[in-house]
Amino acid sequence: MAAKRKTEVDTSTEEKIKQAARKVFSEKGYFGTRTRDIADEAGINLALVNYYFRSKEKLFDLVMQEKVYKLFGTIVPILINPSISFDAKIDIVSDSYIDMLIENPDLPIMVFNEIKHNPNSFGVKMQLGPLFLESSFFKQIKERNSSIDPLQFVLSIIGMLVFPFIARPIFVNMGGMNKEVYIEMMRERKKYIPIWVNAILDAK
Repeated sequence: MAAKRKTEVDTSTEEKIKQAARKVFSEKGYFGTRTRDIADEAGINLALVNYYFRSKEKLFDLVMQEKVYKLFGTIVPILINPSISFDAKIDIVSDSYIDMLIENPDLPIMVFNEIKHNPNSFGVKMQLGPLFLESSFFKQIKERNSSIDPLQFVLSIIGMLVFPFIARPIFVNMGGMNKEVYIEMMRERKKYIPIWVNAILDAK
């Protein structure tokens, strides 16, 4: 019974530290965050953070792996699935990705900052290159329009989905647009992105 209680305490403390780390790293970034900041946010002793995670770097790597997976892990399985049609893939990705980014608006900036500082590490962990290049999605693009470079096309889709969230502070402060109006505008993109995607593919 005592062992079970200790395990529950350990799990609770670890999760509390990770929740605090997610919040502080998102607000301050890696270099602006001290381990003590995470301990203060979690409401625990600094020694406990060091006991569970050893270093700020190790804790940051753990948080980033979660965030990178959240940003890219939801889209990759859909795109590489040969049983899903091209049009269905675009609809699913547009809908689920925009919902996820509305719930996690700071996610793209944090992940892209990490990619900028550690591009090799990101590439090795995610192995996105082979997945995309050999995917059914690339084949479907070439079938629709063989003159379009699939990589260029994927970059365009990522830009349509992610850039408005990176530029959120600009949009929210433009012309008195409040948060609710901005979110509604992002939801409207769910119907526009498939239209824009097909317009690109149908261009000669």
